[in-house]
Amino acid sequence: MEHTRIKGLLKSEEFGKRVIVKGWVKTFRNNQFIAINDGSSLNNIQAVVDFENTDEVLLKRITTGATVRVAGTLVESLGKGQRVEIKVQELAILGDSDPEKFPLQPKKHSLEFLREIAHLRFRTGTFNAVFKVRNALAFAVHQFFNERDFVYMHTPIITGSDAEGAGEMFKVTTLDFDHIPRNDQGQIDYKEDFFGKATNLTVSGQLEGELAAMALGNIYTFGPTFRAENSNTTRHLAEFWMIEPEMAFYELEDNMDLAEDLLKYVIKYALDHCAEEIDFLKSRLLEEEKSKPQNERAELNLVDKLNFVLENNFERVTYTDAIEILKRSKPNQKKQFKYLIEEWGADLQSEHERYLVEKHFKKPVILIDYPREIKSFYMKQNEPDAQGRHTVRAMDILFPGIGEMVGGSQREENLDKLLARMEEVGIPSEEMDWFLDTRRFGTAPHSGFGLGFERLVLFVTGMTNIRDVIPFPRTPNNAEF
Repeated sequence: MEHTRIKGLLKSEEFGKRVIVKGWVKTFRNNQFIAINDGSSLNNIQAVVDFENTDEVLLKRITTGATVRVAGTLVESLGKGQRVEIKVQELAILGDSDPEKFPLQPKKHSLEFLREIAHLRFRTGTFNAVFKVRNALAFAVHQFFNERDFVYMHTPIITGSDAEGAGEMFKVTTLDFDHIPRNDQGQIDYKEDFFGKATNLTVSGQLEGELAAMALGNIYTFGPTFRAENSNTTRHLAEFWMIEPEMAFYELEDNMDLAEDLLKYVIKYALDHCAEEIDFLKSRLLEEEKSKPQNERAELNLVDKLNFVLENNFERVTYTDAIEILKRSKPNQKKQFKYLIEEWGADLQSEHERYLVEKHFKKPVILIDYPREIKSFYMKQNEPDAQGRHTVRAMDILFPGIGEMVGGSQREENLDKLLARMEEVGIPSEEMDWFLDTRRFGTAPHSGFGLGFERLVLFVTGMTNIRDVIPFPRTPNNAEF
């Protein structure tokens, strides 16, 4: 490779050495100073051109966004703001950029504007930092599970089952919409479709993951999942990535321990390996908060918030206790919650989760033992409590600013109980026969959870909209790029 990455040169002490740099022009000042970035660092390197001895036509082509190849001598910089710079001896334009049309100029752009040009937003400092943190977190996830002897399992993206029973799925078909085949009852005849049955994009790899865990012990999936939920919030995407471990012989306590360990491990990895990027994002967030009233500003800066998670054990609380806390809370009594908590059985909303984390416990919270009626069919059922209320061995991990970060449970290993629950919620057992075989042949206690990767990236980067932590967001009415 004939060129050197800028990240290495910025740390170099080899003054007088001939170097070659290739990158994109950020700014060109006084017909002399080119700020070049090649994506390897948030910081640019300055290249100094001898403009009196450089072709004027060539100088005019050095515009923001243009790609250049610079060869010259690495020297100690006399100017402020940089330690080293390149004294240019050769300069070539590899790709021109029309300054009248290039949408990224050396000024601050809104995140809304950058979403419209998501194919170019990687060139900004903010998104350079965000996607390097995302990369580090993804690597750390794999490293965490690899160190613990988990098997990485690829579960199908196209599936015939609905793991959550929510029905919010994207259908997959090759049928001709102008000539849809129908059976005698007038229903769509999926036997003529590509797979010979109705199929959809997966909402979760959990059910297939359970099959593997009941033979391999500990497995995890990490892949794309899809929800056809018509939601235009800052926390929802139609296409997102999920980390889903499944563990044989794990009970709820083991499940909680693993999830807490995973979150702390990957956050620490990001802090250790993306210090420059996280510091940049911290400064960006502090600058953004200056425009907010004092009472709306975060109590902790980004780095302190991440360390706060590492330094505190997550509070473990039953749903029943949480409901009592929320019922007695000031926002509930003063009717400040949008969804008032009036009785046991309520489905907690983000405002309730954030109150528990940010106001009451002031640390991450793991809520357990939810009402059976508001949770999925596959969760292990507890014995009824003294009031005859039915709960399941579910766990949700709640984080400040985010709400639910992890959702998981101990799975119901008892075949009869699982069949009865499936009948209650209207899931045909014959379609799930393959899943039920794990309960027929050598059933065992087992557990697992799902961690939404984008929510994790959102938390670690301090970004406020989930569309800004995935390269090309898929949301209602938006499938650009």
